[in-house]
Amino acid sequence: MAPLMIITMFFLWARSMLTVQGGDPTITFEWKVTYGTISPLGVPVKGILINGQFPGPNINSTTNNNVIVNVFNNLDEPFLLTWSGVQHRKNPWQDGVLGTNCPIPPGKNYTYKFQVKDQIGSYMYYPVTAMHKAAGGFGGLRINSRLLIPVPYADPADDYTLIAGDFFNKGYTSLKKVLESGRNLGRCDGVHINGKVAKGDGNDEPLFTMEAGKTYKYRICNAGIKTSLNVRFQGHTMKLVEMEGSHTVQNDYESLDVHVGQCFSVLVTANQEPKDYFVVASTRFTKREVIATGVIRYNNGKGAPSPKLPPPPVSWAWSFNQFRTFRWNLTASAARPNPQGSYKYGSINITRTIKLANTAHKVDGKLRYALNGVSYVEPTTPLKLAEYYNVADKVFKYDNIPDDPPAEITKVTMEPIVLNMTQRNFIEIIFENRETAIQSYHLDGYSFFAVAIETGKWSPEKRKNYNLLDAVSRHTIQVFPKSWAAILLTFDNCGIWNIRSEVWDRHYLGQQLYVSVVSPNKSLNDEYNMPDGALVCGVVESMPRPPPPYT
Repeated sequence: MAPLMIITMFFLWARSMLTVQGGDPTITFEWKVTYGTISPLGVPVKGILINGQFPGPNINSTTNNNVIVNVFNNLDEPFLLTWSGVQHRKNPWQDGVLGTNCPIPPGKNYTYKFQVKDQIGSYMYYPVTAMHKAAGGFGGLRINSRLLIPVPYADPADDYTLIAGDFFNKGYTSLKKVLESGRNLGRCDGVHINGKVAKGDGNDEPLFTMEAGKTYKYRICNAGIKTSLNVRFQGHTMKLVEMEGSHTVQNDYESLDVHVGQCFSVLVTANQEPKDYFVVASTRFTKREVIATGVIRYNNGKGAPSPKLPPPPVSWAWSFNQFRTFRWNLTASAARPNPQGSYKYGSINITRTIKLANTAHKVDGKLRYALNGVSYVEPTTPLKLAEYYNVADKVFKYDNIPDDPPAEITKVTMEPIVLNMTQRNFIEIIFENRETAIQSYHLDGYSFFAVAIETGKWSPEKRKNYNLLDAVSRHTIQVFPKSWAAILLTFDNCGIWNIRSEVWDRHYLGQQLYVSVVSPNKSLNDEYNMPDGALVCGVVESMPRPPPPYT
C-alpha cells in the first residue's frame, strides 16, 4: 500500500475517533422517535415517544463512557435532543441545540457521539425543537462514578429516576399556536410523576418499591415547561447527596424545591411501617396549588397510603433559605480521584462581569421575552456551522448586547445574540430578574459556581455576600422575582454554548443567547473539528466543506 494512502487512511480514522475516545467503554442506543397517545393527567393527548416510552428510556452511563445514540426521527417535523448538563468537553457538535446542530429532518436519523468526560451525577435529556418538550421526548441520564472513585455514601439498595413536570392538556401544537399568536401559556393543567398521577383508590401500581431497613437513591428532575415544583416523601426524610454533578453536604430535608431544569439526588431510607406511601410533587408560586402523587410500596407491606399528604412549604423566603443550605462537599472525590473542593474558585480574579436582565415586551403587538433589550431569533443556519464555514457575518453579529444593561429597557429588538468570550477568562454573570415571575437559567458546556441569590438589585458591594468557599458547582440556577443570582465560571471549554431560560415559553419567545469561546491556537487540544456525518442546513447546505481548521 502506498505511503500516502496509509497516511490518508490513518487521518480519516483518527478524525472519526475524535468524538469517541479509544480505551474507554462505549454504550450504544438506537432510539425511534414517534407520535403516540399519552394521558399523564387522564386526558388523551398527542405525545412524543422514544421507543414507545413516555418518559423516554434512561441512559445509565459511567464516567468517561463513550455514548452513541442513533436517533431516528419518525415525526412529520424536524426534531432535536439536547443532553442537559453533559459538558461535551471540546465537542459542541454533540450538544443538540439549534445554535450548534441542524435539526433531524422527518424520516431521517442522526447519530450523537459524545463522552461523559470527568463527570458524575444526575441529568436529563429533552427536545429543543418547537414545543416538543411539552409532549414528551425527555428522560433521565445518569453518570455513575467509576468503581475506583469512592462516593461519600454507601451503595444504595437501588437507584431510581423520578422525573416530574407540569403538563398542558392542550397539546404541544396548540401551545405553539398560543405563543405565536402573541400570548403566554397561562397556568398548567396538572403535574405528573414519571408520566403518571396516582388515583389514590387503592388500585395504583407502585412507581417504586422498597424493602424495609434499606436505603434507596432517587434522582429527582423537573422536566416541566415552566413551573417550579416541591417534592416530598410521605413519612420519610430525604438526605441530599448530589446536585447536577456535585456531591453536596448531606443535609436532611422534609421537602425540596426543584426548579425547571434542575436535578437532585437524595437518599431515602425505608424506616417506616411496611405499607404504601405517596411521593408528592406540587406546584410552587402559583395561585392554585396543583398536586401529583405516586405510590411507593414496601415489599410485603400491607395497607394503602394515608390520604393525609405532607404539607407544602409556603412563601418565597422558605425557598431562598433552602438555597442557602446547599453546600459543596469539599472532602468528597469527584469524577477524578481528587477532592471536589481542591479548585479554589474564590481566589481567582474576575476579568469580566456580565449582567443579564430579563424583560417582557410587545413587538409588533406580540409578546416577546428578551435579555438586555434583545429577543433571540433562531437563524436557519446554526451559529456553529456559520463560524466553521467562515460565513458568520451572513448569519449573526457578535457582542450585540451590552454587558451592563440600562436601568430601564423600553424597547426590544429581535436578532440572534452571540457574546465573544476569551478562552480561560474567569467570568461573573449576574442574572437580574426585573419581573414578578420566577426564572430558571441553564448554561450548556459548563458547570458554574452558584455563589449568591438575593432580593433587590445587584451592585459590586454585594460581592461581600458571595459564598467563595463551597458554593455548589451546577448548571441551572433559579432567580426569584425582583431578585438576582450570581454565578462564577472559567470559560475554558471551546465552542458555541447556549445560555437559556428553562421556562420554555420564555425560551421559545427569545429569552436565550449563545457564547462563543474560540481556541486562539486552532488546536485539537482545545476543540474538535466538525465530525463526519454532521447535518448541514441553511446557507452552508450547498457549500463545500472547509478543510479542518483545528490541528
